Amino acid sequence: MINQISPIHIIGGGLAGSEAAWQITRAKLPVVLHEMRPERGTDAHNTDGLAELVCSNSFRSDDSTANAVGVLHEEMRRCGSLILAAGDAHKVPAGGALAVDRDGFSRAVTEALEQEPLVTIERGEVVGIPPKDWDSVIIATGPLTSPRLSKAILDLTGEDALAFFDAIAPIIYRDSINFDKAWFQSRYDKTSDGGDGKDYVNLPLDNAQYLAFIDALITGKKTDFKEWEENTPYFEGCLPIEVMAARGPETLRYGPMKPVGLTNPHNPTVKDHAIVQLRQDNALGTLFNMVGFQTKLTYGEQTRIFRTIPGLENARFARLGGLHRNTFINSPRLLDEYLRLRSAPRLRFAGQITGVEGYVESAAIGLLAGRFAAAERKGQTMKAPPITTGLGALLGHITGGADADTFQPMNVNFGLFPPPPIPEGKRKIKGRERKLAYATRALNDLERWLSGMLHTQGAAE
Repeated sequence: MINQISPIHIIGGGLAGSEAAWQITRAKLPVVLHEMRPERGTDAHNTDGLAELVCSNSFRSDDSTANAVGVLHEEMRRCGSLILAAGDAHKVPAGGALAVDRDGFSRAVTEALEQEPLVTIERGEVVGIPPKDWDSVIIATGPLTSPRLSKAILDLTGEDALAFFDAIAPIIYRDSINFDKAWFQSRYDKTSDGGDGKDYVNLPLDNAQYLAFIDALITGKKTDFKEWEENTPYFEGCLPIEVMAARGPETLRYGPMKPVGLTNPHNPTVKDHAIVQLRQDNALGTLFNMVGFQTKLTYGEQTRIFRTIPGLENARFARLGGLHRNTFINSPRLLDEYLRLRSAPRLRFAGQITGVEGYVESAAIGLLAGRFAAAERKGQTMKAPPITTGLGALLGHITGGADADTFQPMNVNFGLFPPPPIPEGKRKIKGRERKLAYATRALNDLERWLSGMLHTQGAAE
């Protein structure tokens, strides 16, 4: 009887914890999901909803034929992911990306888990290593693991703390944008489901405006670091806009402000020197996100400097940008191939605390942790997904593929996959053909993995 089976405990109700809980209930096993909000808040969260998106509203590329994160999306869909189902149900136009209405998304995840009879949600902080009668635990506390739990984990592992900064970009009210200067267009007119090739708001800068903007970013007043933040390195994938600007005057033009693939309809014969792109942030289309503009500038300086961008002279901000510390463990050294802590195997880790970077990656590791825990509870051994899949490549990286001495957070990318086979008669494959080979092999191998797992489970049951 299910009610006689001890529940699997999950600490943290973010993307990873929510996905892990869902996967465990698909195996008809009970879960206790511990979420400290609203009993204890964080510097980044605004609600008490599960799977709240605190930074971007984008799950990045949804192209499952040429992009590693798009492949991961599709793999998770085929695994019955709650996070991807909620994302698909609440997507907003974003070119080739999967972006979501953040409130609708979080609400969908929360309601699904609240309505699942096998899930018990307990609000309150877990302040230390869980009691020993919790014989199966998934720690998915994410980038804002509470100080007391962080210390307990570090005391248990004996590892030095690792940390980096994660990013929050400003959000602007659409009706405060000046469309006499701005226009809608996706780069190269790319479309997505629900899009029309005009998914982004574009704000043009000429050379003089761009250089003045760069100077303002570098010289603008920044917020002070907290004592515990001062020596924390930045993650290269989430650098503050002013840090990128300080690396050289052209850095931003080849990063978030690149003008390629865009034509200004207000002045079509002149190539804009740089472009700021805003992405739709909610289903209503009333809020737009300043993509890539995470910053340590003070709120007053953000408002002043960002209003120098043509089209934002009278911008009103629903949220200003910021950065927060993200903590993670040295997973290649500490975790086994099933995400268990080697020194205390009743404890699994999932999500960003394992050193994966990104919403989808975090949820993917939650998916695997949930499946591993469920199989173990049933007395089964579940094979890890092949390293040729997005799920397997990401898992392999954090559980041994990465160098423990230099371990840093990582997004999923084809560099984590084994090279694809070269077709007979060819010396090499490159470009789009190579990406397609990665993607095709990944999805084929995932199907074989799922079929084998289902067969094994069926025989056991």
